[in-house]
Amino acid sequence: LQSNGCGPGFAEENTSSEEQTTIKITGKSYLASPNLADFGGCSPGWSSAFYGAECFDSKVHSYLKNLGKQKSSESQNIDAKKVELEQLLMMETKNYRKTIKFYQKLLQKERRSKGLETKSMLPKLRGQLQEMKSKVQFLELVKKYQMMYAEQWGVESCVLPTVIHSGKADTMDMAPMDEPSLLLYYNTEKHQCNNQKGARVLQAGTPLGLMTYLYSRNAFLEGYVQQFLYTFRYFCTQEEFLQFLLDRISSSLSSASLDASTSLTKICNRSFYILQAWIEDCYSVDFATNTDLLGTLKAFISSKVASLNGYGERLLSLLEAASARRSGSADLCSAVGKCEEESEEGRKALHSLCKKLSEDVSRKNFYWKLSKGVGPIAQYQRERLHTSSAVLPKPCCSTFTEESLVSLARADEVGPVLLMECSVQQLCWQLTLLQQEVFNKCHPVHFLNSRALGVKDKCVAVPKAVSAETVSLKVCNLFLSKCIQDQYLLQLLKNADSISTWVAAEIVTCHTTKRQVSLLSKFLLIAKCCYEQRNFATAMQILAGLENLIVRQLPAWKILPSKVAEIMEELKAVEVFLKSDSLCLMEGDRYKTLPTIPSAHVLAMHVQQLETGGFTMTNGAHKWTKLRNIAKVVSQVHAFQENPYTYAPDFKLQSYLRQRITQFKDADISALAADNCTNFHQIPAEKHSRKIQDTLRRMKATFQ
Repeated sequence: LQSNGCGPGFAEENTSSEEQTTIKITGKSYLASPNLADFGGCSPGWSSAFYGAECFDSKVHSYLKNLGKQKSSESQNIDAKKVELEQLLMMETKNYRKTIKFYQKLLQKERRSKGLETKSMLPKLRGQLQEMKSKVQFLELVKKYQMMYAEQWGVESCVLPTVIHSGKADTMDMAPMDEPSLLLYYNTEKHQCNNQKGARVLQAGTPLGLMTYLYSRNAFLEGYVQQFLYTFRYFCTQEEFLQFLLDRISSSLSSASLDASTSLTKICNRSFYILQAWIEDCYSVDFATNTDLLGTLKAFISSKVASLNGYGERLLSLLEAASARRSGSADLCSAVGKCEEESEEGRKALHSLCKKLSEDVSRKNFYWKLSKGVGPIAQYQRERLHTSSAVLPKPCCSTFTEESLVSLARADEVGPVLLMECSVQQLCWQLTLLQQEVFNKCHPVHFLNSRALGVKDKCVAVPKAVSAETVSLKVCNLFLSKCIQDQYLLQLLKNADSISTWVAAEIVTCHTTKRQVSLLSKFLLIAKCCYEQRNFATAMQILAGLENLIVRQLPAWKILPSKVAEIMEELKAVEVFLKSDSLCLMEGDRYKTLPTIPSAHVLAMHVQQLETGGFTMTNGAHKWTKLRNIAKVVSQVHAFQENPYTYAPDFKLQSYLRQRITQFKDADISALAADNCTNFHQIPAEKHSRKIQDTLRRMKATFQ
């Protein structure tokens, strides 16, 4: 393998901003940590894993470089940068919220009075909102870039052997020396971000080498840290990674020099930043599911870190906050928490507004090529179908009473009736909110190594007769044997299967052909509405229910309106599109402004395809290019979770839908269909009696 060499860093000005404070304990001095609370989170976020080094362009870099300077001759000051950026972001966000409210009032006024002045103001206001949105998003990106405070603690490539030896007490003072290389690079052309003549890109490495590279200069900015946090389970366990970090902290903490430029000081501080980023991003999949791992970390912090370094209290409070968030506790509000909540409210309002502004454009661009023999649907026809006024009545579901929400014992008597009383849009919105509830609980890591959980293509992920606990992890397990894997993906896929079964059950239990046709039309229009709103999960679940073998053979399909029947071809085209490319939903800018819920099973299949083939080279080094591509695909889970749907919840309707889905989740569709004569092709009575008479006449003739 190619040996490591020293190279220039990404942001040299960071070295001039290294600050240090000292604390004295029993006559000894130690280097105290910077105040991490002032810098928020350390996790680079999904965009770092997805875009890599291209996440932050030169505009962001130059903008942050000029922040905090009173005069052009003054040096940079991190605290001044932070204060100025927070003030700018707060001011722009407040202005944006005010403009949103003003825009909404104008919309209401325009609908009531339809005045010419209001109509002329709306386009101008839309343009202003787009500019303000772009500025807020840019400042948020600058803030995320400024969070990369950890980069000043990165070391050059030639110092990485010191990171390896820093875990050994007897080699603490050794200088960088020639080591068998643990990393393999390849050279690229001129780098876009730093204008260097060339850049070395990591290609492969041993487990120790890949963990060591976390300490390399620019590892945060280039996206390596986030990509590592998503994929390290392929080559090391959570315990091994934690022990690697704790060894570096333990051996360098008390020995770290007061000089912030020394290698040991950088290794110590960088270790804390990596650990914090791991907790912030992967607590739910690594620490919450492994009490031993969490106990080891807490014991180490309490015994060796809390009394020496300011990181200890920060990490303990971070663990408590992460645990409270997972348990649903609401008492987490600190000053930072309140600020984040306000920012989140503004972000939701932003997404809701952007969705309304771009809904028409999205619907026009979101066109699917239909299968051969089916003509394209005209735009006015598509709009007409979307409103469903030509097919189904649309009374308001808000008129539901408590008596309407019957218990499960009577749900089969009035279930389809209540479905028909709701509009397509109302059912689409509430099903989307139910799907969003389960999707927001998943993590990118949940989609890794899904073969070991029994997830396969073109079949049910988890057989109904087999519980999730009995699934063997020995088959096709790509993680290390001792690596604990969270199985939430099985719950996500089981929920999808339950909705598909519910759709099929509702249709086959209709007791009249007319009602069956209406319900088929209803579900097709709901699925269409869902994919137009980028809820691909529910759309594909409904499609799976409609493609059930029993449902496809129903005679109601023959009398279904042709315009509605064409939606089935649209849904199949959407399914082909989703399966065509693992990153098809990340194309363009619509995923940034419009909420999206991907199909969990389709995404798992894309990851399985990337996992196909060997992970190691002939010399035993792990292919980082392969791991990086996997991290890029699964990172879109967090990207979609950042942009939630803001529909108004109808808890009564949601409760009813949950009841029906729960009732039919394990139903046998063939058995339900057999009990209903509507599901069979009927022969007219006169024709049937005539056939019997002809048969008897022929039999009588044979005896004569």
